[in-house]
Amino acid sequence: MLDRKLRFRKRAAARFAAPPWNHEHSRWRELDEQLPPDHVARAVVAATEHLDWSALYACYSGGGSPATHPLLMLRIVLIEMQRGRFRPQQWWHDTQENEALKWAGFGICPSRSAWYAFHDRVGPLLAACNAQLVERAIAVGVTDGSQASLDGSSVEANASRHRLVNQECLVKRQEQLAAACAADAVQQPVLDPPAWMAKTPATREEQQSRYVHARERLEELQAVNDRQDRRRRRDAQKIVVSPSDPDSALGRDKFRVFRPLYNVQLACDLNSSLILAYDVLAQPTDAGTLKPMLQKLLAIPGMTLRDLLVDAGYVTANHLALCAKAGVTLYGPWQENDYNQAEVKKDSNRKKLLSKQEFTWQADEEVYVCPQGHRLGWISKEKRPQADGEINIMHSYLCSPEHCRACPLKKRCTTNPNRGRSVKRSEHEPLVDAHRARMATEEAKKLYRRRKQTVELGFADVKQHRALRRFPRRGLKRAQTHIGLAVLVHNMLEFLSALTATPSESSLTSAA
Repeated sequence: MLDRKLRFRKRAAARFAAPPWNHEHSRWRELDEQLPPDHVARAVVAATEHLDWSALYACYSGGGSPATHPLLMLRIVLIEMQRGRFRPQQWWHDTQENEALKWAGFGICPSRSAWYAFHDRVGPLLAACNAQLVERAIAVGVTDGSQASLDGSSVEANASRHRLVNQECLVKRQEQLAAACAADAVQQPVLDPPAWMAKTPATREEQQSRYVHARERLEELQAVNDRQDRRRRRDAQKIVVSPSDPDSALGRDKFRVFRPLYNVQLACDLNSSLILAYDVLAQPTDAGTLKPMLQKLLAIPGMTLRDLLVDAGYVTANHLALCAKAGVTLYGPWQENDYNQAEVKKDSNRKKLLSKQEFTWQADEEVYVCPQGHRLGWISKEKRPQADGEINIMHSYLCSPEHCRACPLKKRCTTNPNRGRSVKRSEHEPLVDAHRARMATEEAKKLYRRRKQTVELGFADVKQHRALRRFPRRGLKRAQTHIGLAVLVHNMLEFLSALTATPSESSLTSAA
């Protein structure tokens, strides 16, 4: 009988507690008169009325005591995010003192733990909320979603760069933690605990689960290292992980400091101030991020993406093929930050060899012809794994060594004439050639100049005006929640501002 009641409660509609105030309450009306007409709290409250929050209500169960109304809590959170107040502890503190937050939340004062729980609860819903808002913006003509610019930036994880551990250290600490937790189970004191160990039984249990996650993460990193080429493979003991935030990736930030990081991706609209899509990934660079971001953009209802502006790190042969298949034109410099070219620039004594572009491709015979008229025939092909899991097939073409030994350009063409000059060609080389020709046109250069006016400003606003230099909480999901809230409040305010400036507002009101 008890099981049936529990099952019934899970299917029951959620119940929310009535807030202390309403629109007729004297205290709320007093605050409403004092609040300036252009206050950000008014804009946030007005913007929330344009979205459907049924998914937010559905994530609450019908059992237990009535919960604080989630939309009122979300209003407060969005206002705080716009003010650069990112931590749930700050929300709890400000709700008790800030008059604008009392006005927006009708006097609610949830506990500190309730704010932390709400941050975790609302996270999985934010991507759908942003997609819903972009869909509304396309429907009313704020944007057509045909052009976007994409970029990524590293943000510090909430973890120390001085406390990274390798496998040997991690195993040793896990053994010490297991012994301490066993002593806690029989209510025995832990004698002389090390400085890194948590001080209470409850926090030690939490630390133990985090170290288990760190062990799994370290095994993943070691598996990736084992798949590397033997020349690039690192010593297993040099592979480290952050025990406080195992999800984070290790790399160098904008100041060249090696630390735990997350990679934030933003896809900004080229014809408005909206952020069309976002993501947070556990990796230090932008490699392999175009495919998931393109999928997010194309999944938005009503999106007719035509042009995508990126930097050189996104432009690869596989990405050109991916965009061509999706009907999207990619704009970005081809191998402008190539590592081989960078090494040549560093070494002034090193001579730059003839590039592949100086060789002529004969499509009918499927051979390359060098500047001296000698043919490079096909010799082999190889599969090159890409960062996003795709495979790029590279074909190799070789000139006969007898031609290279007698060639007058041999010193500029190859480092070993006895082996002959070789050239590699991707299976997507025609797309690469078309991309290089397109980027050389004035139309493409003019369009690409608009990129820095969109996505770069988006990162500048989030990092400088919203104080996002370091994530306030730990874990990949919480980092995604953090960016999702910042993007949501930005889009809501931009959407509301665009509505007041366009005649489409009446059509939206009638549709709602």
